[in-house]
Amino acid sequence: MARRPGSGVRGANERSELLQVVRADAIRGADCTLRDIPAHVTPLAFDNRFVAELPGEPGPAPGTRQVHGALWSPVAPTPVRAPRLLAATPGLAASIGFARADLDDPRFAQVLGGNVLLPGMATFASNYGGHQFGHWAGQLGDGRVIGLGEVIGADGARHELQLKGAGPTPYSRFADGRAVLRSSLREFVCSEAMHHLGIPTTRALSLVATGEEVVRDILYRGDPRPEPGAIVCRVAPSFIRFGHFELPAARGDGALLRRLLDFTLARDFPHLSGPSADADWFVEVCERTALLVAHWMRVGFVHGVMNTDNLSIAGLTIDYGPYGWLEEFDPEWTPNTTDAEGRRYCYGRQPQVAQWNLARLAGAVAPLFDDPAPLQHGLARYAEAFGRHHAAMNAAKLGLRAWREDTDRGLARDLYRLLGAAGADMTLFFRGLSSVDADSPTPTPLEDAFYDPRRRAEHDAALRGWLARWAARVRDAGETAALWRARMDAANPLYVCRNWLAQEAIDAATHDDLEPLRQLVDVLGRPYERQPGREHHASRRPEWARDRPGCSMLSCSS
Repeated sequence: MARRPGSGVRGANERSELLQVVRADAIRGADCTLRDIPAHVTPLAFDNRFVAELPGEPGPAPGTRQVHGALWSPVAPTPVRAPRLLAATPGLAASIGFARADLDDPRFAQVLGGNVLLPGMATFASNYGGHQFGHWAGQLGDGRVIGLGEVIGADGARHELQLKGAGPTPYSRFADGRAVLRSSLREFVCSEAMHHLGIPTTRALSLVATGEEVVRDILYRGDPRPEPGAIVCRVAPSFIRFGHFELPAARGDGALLRRLLDFTLARDFPHLSGPSADADWFVEVCERTALLVAHWMRVGFVHGVMNTDNLSIAGLTIDYGPYGWLEEFDPEWTPNTTDAEGRRYCYGRQPQVAQWNLARLAGAVAPLFDDPAPLQHGLARYAEAFGRHHAAMNAAKLGLRAWREDTDRGLARDLYRLLGAAGADMTLFFRGLSSVDADSPTPTPLEDAFYDPRRRAEHDAALRGWLARWAARVRDAGETAALWRARMDAANPLYVCRNWLAQEAIDAATHDDLEPLRQLVDVLGRPYERQPGREHHASRRPEWARDRPGCSMLSCSS
């Protein structure tokens, strides 16, 4: 599974009959013995640039602490009692360089559960700060995430591997560094669901049960209970966040800030160079963030905790905590219990919050700029890029080849108001809209999208009137029905990672039934394709899930 530094990149089908691995406790100095575990494994190429090129603490040390002058701390995963692989992503594994036989070998869970480290792995937790719910929170860091290193994969791309829930780090504060099955399963499933929706995201390689219990108070109501523990191995080309820049800036450490930006340019933005590289980088971060949030709005995804430490400079969806999907359309809905009163991170405010977060990033890197104009330009580019992407995506959702600002803005605005007033499911309404006959529009194909027949009946006239306007606009474009319907079905998924579907998989997995999880992952791997026999996965939220924790509202507790 690990290629030693300096070896050449091999294809994913090559295998080694014998693999030397290092026990995790060797990193802590308890035992430096090598063990040979026979397995069919494809070696990987680790280069670990983050820890090789950026300053870290000189050595592992116990306890939590403020870490100054360093962007990471060496720390090893804490071994678990009985790691067991519950799910894996074979396509991603192959891209990294693992063979299918690796995933099928029960001993592979020892690596993905943090009990065994491979030659070439360099384990660490990174140091960053952030603004949480609009307030500066100081140092935060990876409190339950431990990086395993960076691999140049069989696909030639960079894959940084992390274990989430692998034990305490210097940044864990008062927590135990662990994660529970429910939150880990949700992150595993949704990461891959977002990938197949075509939305930039971190990926999930594996979901491992630890065989241990973790105590959590799910809704912070003074009722802590033991739950099954689990670990997700997540993967991304970069896990650098806005907060990585904010912390050295807040501490006045300009040298560390400069070093971090130089590293980020060299590793993650190598196409940018020359005297304008810093400015070009900020503009690109703004544009990537704009595209990301426009995609969230397209599919009705609500991140739930858009703190600056949860936004990626690579423009990826990162940190799947209390996320959710709009069902009854409500722009003010948030899945986060912590945000229930202020609704700072509700669906409708995500574009504005992203720009606010970018402004915090601009403030952090401002000491590296002689003139603030490039940063102001980047923030303006965010607004322009988001508006452009959002309009184009709304056009596709409505089946339109191009967006007409004079007519289509009102058409979309009136539809969203109608969806909220009538209590329509966002996903099902837009998917059903492509089945409406533009020559003779009726609401019949949309009936399954409404939760309350009485609310639906109250707005029947408005719905029919809007459908007539939409149909006239589609006919005016002069395209065949097959063409505009294909455009709509490519923009409007039929299957999304609804919280209640994930909860069904969690409930079953808690009792060692993994079939609902397998079915859910399979369905979400083809979200735009109608799948006969999977109607359950494309249905409205059932009544039992309306107020159940994990289905309607979630906390940051995991």
